[in-house]
Amino acid sequence: MSYFRWDGDDLILECHLQPAARSDDFSGLHGDRLKIRLTAPPVEGKANAYLMAFLAKAFGVSKSQVSLISGELNRQKRVRICSPKKLPDLPDLVRQS
Repeated sequence: MSYFRWDGDDLILECHLQPAARSDDFSGLHGDRLKIRLTAPPVEGKANAYLMAFLAKAFGVSKSQVSLISGELNRQKRVRICSPKKLPDLPDLVRQS
């Protein structure tokens, strides 16, 4: 299973979040999920909000085009990115034909 799939023009990402990290970055794969390190603390939804902003910037969309599908209180998250304008350099990530 891959950490991403296309749903029409939308990209669905399976993520493993590491909050309170030293830096913000994509740090490879964690099992079959994309590992994302964020400096935001895992307190009162701050890491989730920060994740949405981080992904919006990375994929060239507005924050309103990124939504959390599942995993609000978990490190394992599923995120929808509506019509990404750019694709960061991630393992095997390609736009559908």
